[in-house]
Amino acid sequence: MKASTFVYPWDVVGDPGAPARIADLGVEQVTLAAAYHSTRALTPRHPRHRIVTAEHAAVLYPPDGRWEGRALRPWPAGDWAPGDAYGEAAEALAGTGLEVHTWVVLAHNSRLGAERPDTSVVNAYGDRYPWAPCIAQPATRAYLVDLAAEAAVRPGAAGAELESLGWYGLQHLHAHDKTGGVSLGDAGHYLMALCFCPDCRAGYGEHGLDADALAAAVREALEPLWRGAADDQGWTGVEKLLGEETAAATRAWRDERARTLQEAAVAAVRAAAPAGFQVLLHADPVTYHVGANAGVDPAHILSVADGVVVPCADGPGLLTPFAAQGGRADAVLAANLGVVSGMGGRPRTLSADMARARELGGTEVRLYHAGLASDADLKAVREALAAR
Repeated sequence: MKASTFVYPWDVVGDPGAPARIADLGVEQVTLAAAYHSTRALTPRHPRHRIVTAEHAAVLYPPDGRWEGRALRPWPAGDWAPGDAYGEAAEALAGTGLEVHTWVVLAHNSRLGAERPDTSVVNAYGDRYPWAPCIAQPATRAYLVDLAAEAAVRPGAAGAELESLGWYGLQHLHAHDKTGGVSLGDAGHYLMALCFCPDCRAGYGEHGLDADALAAAVREALEPLWRGAADDQGWTGVEKLLGEETAAATRAWRDERARTLQEAAVAAVRAAAPAGFQVLLHADPVTYHVGANAGVDPAHILSVADGVVVPCADGPGLLTPFAAQGGRADAVLAANLGVVSGMGGRPRTLSADMARARELGGTEVRLYHAGLASDADLKAVREALAAR
């Protein structure tokens, strides 16, 4: 199985030993961040620093002139990734023989929400989610499509992986996060993800719903969960809480908005890219799921993109719905496996996890994350990849 590891530019820039160290893991490819959200990241081997604080969502290269005069546009990075940090890291990594693909985070941007709150998802209580741009809004959709094309197609890149290309919801860690006191389950999180910005309110109307009545119904449905009632897992719980017809109407609106945005973004990347450029989507096979791994219909997304990167922190079972589609023989089904022990990864069972992923139809693996892992974790990765 082909293996790629995720890398940040700041893992490489300023550390002459980083490219060879990453290549020595045995990976054939790196997935290098070109557009990324705010984060605080460990750099345990860098000669200049141990902690990098990326203060806001940014592009990690100089944006081009397409953004002139536009209200929504990407921010350049600060001193954590100045200039063309992506380009400098990509060149160094490619110099070791590694194939470089871009890693592009899209609908996850706290700075956009802070400076333009009208772009954010608004829940049934009127609370805004500043980290979550509403993907139904026309201006936001245009911004995300153009950002995908620019950030994905960097010089020398052979492909791109598009993350957060769909709805985002409540499940987002924040500084000193204190939202885990009530277990909402899948159904509760879906209800808390429903957006009531003006565009979504109009969209619900197109599907026969009164937005005010829907918001009231969502608040009423959530009330037992706030008091500690158990949530029925999955879509059945949503239908029970909201009613089958109402639930289906909300999903019809949201699925269509996500699906057409994914189609437009992939098409824009392909139009800007050279022949043979690979476009993958970080994806969850349950369409109503939200977050970094966008909920998708497996058959549809494999007809649009060249493949998917699938979250496998709890095992590779989510590969199965994608593998069951058959279709394109060259479709990439990449299992995203954590290899940072301190973040819940399992580098010491990597061989077994890769074998299981292959059994379930996986064709490649993604390893999260070479820059964050300890030396002991990286040693386990080297051993597992050497034994393939």
